[in-house]
Amino acid sequence: MEFSVLVIAHQRAGHLQRLLDGVQRSSVLPQEVIVVYMDDPYPEPVSCDVPLKALHIQSTPEESGLPLARARNTAAANASTEQLVFLDVDCIPSAQAFERLLQALGEHSALAMAEPRYLKGPIASGPTPYDFTLGELSVPHHARAALPTDVPCEMHEHFWSLGFAISSSDFKRVRGFCLEYSGYGAEDTDFAFTARRHGIPVVFTRAVVFHQHHGVSKPPLNHFDAIVANASKFHARWGVWPMEGWLTAFAHMGLLRWASDGRTLEILQHPTPLQIQHVRSQDAY
Repeated sequence: MEFSVLVIAHQRAGHLQRLLDGVQRSSVLPQEVIVVYMDDPYPEPVSCDVPLKALHIQSTPEESGLPLARARNTAAANASTEQLVFLDVDCIPSAQAFERLLQALGEHSALAMAEPRYLKGPIASGPTPYDFTLGELSVPHHARAALPTDVPCEMHEHFWSLGFAISSSDFKRVRGFCLEYSGYGAEDTDFAFTARRHGIPVVFTRAVVFHQHHGVSKPPLNHFDAIVANASKFHARWGVWPMEGWLTAFAHMGLLRWASDGRTLEILQHPTPLQIQHVRSQDAY
């Protein structure tokens, strides 16, 4: 089954190279890898034996952060195959990942999500260890343990876009990622909810991808404005709140509150640089 690997990237050449190394070690090889660079007109060079197409987009003044949704749509629009595999630049596919994702697409017209495992520390320089070693160096995400595997279901609220596959036909039915979102948060949940509206189930597969280590903020105060704006857009479209854990954490910090009608968020103050620095963690999961 022919397929394309689609990656969006911004100044993460090391992570991208390790992703590409993983692609080249796959049990089935894609026809192409398409990398869409966001706000990165002169990226560091990477190498790949699989044909690689590099595309570039720039954020617009209307976009409050990196144009994640538009970048994914651009990658899909330039793919030459029917089966599409999306990978975040942080993810290294295991040797069987693509094979298992394609198997799910062959059995179901579905949104097939990979199983993320999170590396506990940075990978040392030099040749990247694979599969067995990465499995020992990684842990599953606690939120994924109770999900059904390899069966179509309606649990679209648990979909993440860091690694998934979909047919080009279904991607077009969903009309891609909604461009009303910009910056961090909610665009992937909106995509999954739209898929559900079109009768496309989600399948949580055993296609392992290894998420490369990097520091994160818990909660992500560095994305405060985008999260609040995107959460508000999502609620207006779907009538429920995404990212409730993060919004609740912001509320407990006195940064925002829900209005009395429960339908709008009120920003009380923005996080200070000291607060943002304080929640910075070395954990990546």
